[in-house]
Amino acid sequence: MANMAEISQQLQMGKAKVVKELVQAALDEGVAAKVILEEGLLHGMSIIGEKFKNNEVFVPEVLVAARAMTSGTELLKPHLAKAGVKAKGTAVIGTVQGDLHDIGKNLVKLMLEGKGIEVVDLGVDVTPDRFVDAAIENNAQVICCSALLTTTMVEMENTVKAFVDAGERDNVCIMVGGAPVTDAFCKSIQADIYTADAASGAEAAKEAILSKKGK
Repeated sequence: MANMAEISQQLQMGKAKVVKELVQAALDEGVAAKVILEEGLLHGMSIIGEKFKNNEVFVPEVLVAARAMTSGTELLKPHLAKAGVKAKGTAVIGTVQGDLHDIGKNLVKLMLEGKGIEVVDLGVDVTPDRFVDAAIENNAQVICCSALLTTTMVEMENTVKAFVDAGERDNVCIMVGGAPVTDAFCKSIQADIYTADAASGAEAAKEAILSKKGK
């Protein structure tokens, strides 16, 4: 009998091969892909996110858990599409122009995916206009801007302005983060969300998406 708690547990342990086998077995037993995704994979990744936030696990554990989740979701994708199950929302993420650091961005991406959010990753050195174009093309509710250098933080403000200039500011929630970024800075550039860690950022993004969709 398919056991969602076992899928969740094995994912938390980073057992990608076992997770894939358990997901396939659950599908073979006729368990709905949506149930496997939400009660198995996303449940496990959510626990990893909380543990990461509380310093109970660290980056390596997050990465292996995310790999295990990917192995399971790849199996589920055709079944989810067939059943008409869609992502909870869409986030566009990138490291701002002039900055080539991506570890923090990648962690946030993993946490967002762990919340069932579709992520459009623009990579590093992303111009304000690219953020705007990607948001429009993908009908994104959340924009996540990362910076590790104090010299590139100004590009976050430029990105906010680019959304204003494009007439798209009210359509998106702009989240900023990175080592030098603070809540005070977030407020000063009129962005919407700052969180100190990736897991909190993903939770805030999920809430923002629900808020945007509720309008």
